[in-house]
Amino acid sequence: MIELINKTSAEIDGFTTNSKEELEQFRIKYLSKKGVIGELFSEFKTVDSSVKRECGQSLNKLKNAAQEKLNSLKEKLEDNKEFKSSYDDLTRPAEGVEFGSSHPITIVKNRIVEIFSKIGFTVSEGPEIEDDWHNFTALNLPKHHPARDMQDTFFVEQNPDLLLRTHTSSVQVRYMEKNEPPMRTISPGRVFRNEDISARAHCIFHQVEGLYIDENVSFADLKQTLLYFTKEMFGKSKIRLRPSYFPFTEPSAEIDIYWGLETEVDHKITKGTGWLEIGGCGMVDPNVLKNTNIDPEKYSGFAFGMGIERIAMLLYQIPDIRMFYENDIRFLKQFKSVL
Repeated sequence: MIELINKTSAEIDGFTTNSKEELEQFRIKYLSKKGVIGELFSEFKTVDSSVKRECGQSLNKLKNAAQEKLNSLKEKLEDNKEFKSSYDDLTRPAEGVEFGSSHPITIVKNRIVEIFSKIGFTVSEGPEIEDDWHNFTALNLPKHHPARDMQDTFFVEQNPDLLLRTHTSSVQVRYMEKNEPPMRTISPGRVFRNEDISARAHCIFHQVEGLYIDENVSFADLKQTLLYFTKEMFGKSKIRLRPSYFPFTEPSAEIDIYWGLETEVDHKITKGTGWLEIGGCGMVDPNVLKNTNIDPEKYSGFAFGMGIERIAMLLYQIPDIRMFYENDIRFLKQFKSVL
């Protein structure tokens, strides 16, 4: 009987299959009540007592080995079935992939860059931690100048000459120092001012400032550039320039666009006037040109600046500037369609 057990054990060890039907036949042949192992247990009753212990141990090992082989092959077949159900059916509909969305500030910034690039403006960038010269002095704001009080500044405590830039005009100074006219560039970026946070103001916001310097540049060139921008960005073809004051431009002006009074929202955001301020501009002050080693007798230029959040709030009718910085997924998901 030992020889028959060993023969059956070898058959079980050598069995393998990739078919459920063959595995079921294996179970019936060896593990069913009338199977080979069941018959061996029936014959075990007639075995001589001298070899009964050895045969009994061998039979138990044989039965366990057959059951382990059945379980192992069954698990393998189930794994293959799961793999095929996931990947083999190429007609199966794919799982939906949820796309992210660009931040509204990024969308508006990229749009501004695109508009100005069409008329030859390049993009220039600079450090957010700036020194006094580039942020103030070179821009016609010497020490103790009263206009410095117009911008509440975050200074670096360890070095009073360093500060978080209050505007991207500092990038224009660096650009003028490293390049020769003619130059035409815009400087988008993040700026910082020590202001109270409210629905209309924040201590962190984004600006884009433009600079054009060449021979015989006039205020008329500035106005036409701004008119082109407002048509492309807002679809508005009417602007006005109100006299104002900025230390680094002379003359200076505030930029207004005629938004209209067609809806209740128009009345609200323009305070019933139809006009809306979007930024400031002016002709570059000759002192600024001198500070950056550009001859003001030969060259002239204009500069302008506007807040990116301000433009985004107008375009998308966003009532509170703080919404840009709260990272609320419900708010950001609304901009998927404008990627």
